[in-house]
Amino acid sequence: MSRDLLRRRAAAVPDGLSAATPLVVARAEGSELVDPEGRRYIDLASGIGAMNLGHGHPDLLAAAREQLERFTHVAAQVATYEGYVRLAEELGRLYPTAPGAARPATKTVLLSSGAEAVENAIKIARVATGREWIVAFANSFHGRTYAAMTATGKTKNSRFPFMRSTSPSVAHLPYPYPYRPLVEGSEEELVALHVRLFEQALDTHLAPEHVAAVIAEPVQGEGGFVVPPRSFFQRIKEVCERHGILFIADEVQTGFARTGRMFAMEHFGVTPDLLVTSKSLGGGFPLGAVTARAELFDALGKGSLGATFGGNPVACATALATIRVIERDGICARAERVGARTVERFRAMAERHASIGDVRGLGAMVAMELVADRRTKAPAAALYERVQAEAFRRGVVLVRAGLYSNVLRVLAPLTIPDALLETALDRIDEAIAAAS
Repeated sequence: MSRDLLRRRAAAVPDGLSAATPLVVARAEGSELVDPEGRRYIDLASGIGAMNLGHGHPDLLAAAREQLERFTHVAAQVATYEGYVRLAEELGRLYPTAPGAARPATKTVLLSSGAEAVENAIKIARVATGREWIVAFANSFHGRTYAAMTATGKTKNSRFPFMRSTSPSVAHLPYPYPYRPLVEGSEEELVALHVRLFEQALDTHLAPEHVAAVIAEPVQGEGGFVVPPRSFFQRIKEVCERHGILFIADEVQTGFARTGRMFAMEHFGVTPDLLVTSKSLGGGFPLGAVTARAELFDALGKGSLGATFGGNPVACATALATIRVIERDGICARAERVGARTVERFRAMAERHASIGDVRGLGAMVAMELVADRRTKAPAAALYERVQAEAFRRGVVLVRAGLYSNVLRVLAPLTIPDALLETALDRIDEAIAAAS
């Protein structure tokens, strides 16, 4: 059955949409995927970070069923329903805020995806400031629609085929990558260098008066789980505030307990002006959101925002259930434990496998970077492919990341049982040994 469906996919689905594994899924349970033949696979991809609470969580299923019995769609541009309003209120309540700072009054617009949310955040920033330019970072990923794709700072694979038709007025700056720094030095020196590069850009090819916003992932996701030094965003935000530039935090992959906080920006002590969320917000249903200071939305004209399926009632119901479960069940603390154990095991593997050049992460957003030589840090993309194949043979689903496609990332459901996590890590260890 699996082989037949893969054959049909090859005939009916374009190669531009490729799958990381040859897995065919018949059902999903908790932290496992099951194929039509009954083989079970430990899911360390979580739908690329969209299933932080795992598959088939009873609270989310109950919320979806209850809403399905009421209505499935009316469009928020046509009528008002409680789920949309309640979710906007909840996102305002949870808005990441610097220590000691008052939580700003916010408003939220709901969309259908992370890329759509990024597009709208950029639109809002440009209208609210009356400025055009957006500053993004190298090695970032913000989505595959036009403005989101242009803000993405990783040309291959999402941007390369479309380079002639990217959106205008987006500039990219280097992002601090502690494992591959532009110059050797301390974290403080690395931050100082990147802040100087930002200020220099504003002094040279960008005028601050023309820059609407800076957009950044607190931890670069597709870029390889790159975690900047803790003071980086504080320094960037200070420059932004000095020049009236807005700061957009793209928390599509980092949000909803993945890093051990509801939002990763809480680790950095910065209040963003706009917050972009999606993936695990919907708990498996398509949903994105832009939450921002209320006055930024108030600068827009009536009817200037909208999406037919944005804030779908069923997705709102599962999103509200997601927030409730995270807070009730201590999922942020659980993410810290899952991440700490994964880092511990990966570092132990690095002592035995010379191909592991770096282990890094924040909370349960953990990765290892594979290299051909630790001294030169030459990336080993081909080795990753072999590791992924060996892991799949052992029943573990992985997805790659990284500028050089050589980063093994772990996005395990935060609810994964300890024993199953240990089994997955054992199998990754075996896979690296076999692939090497």
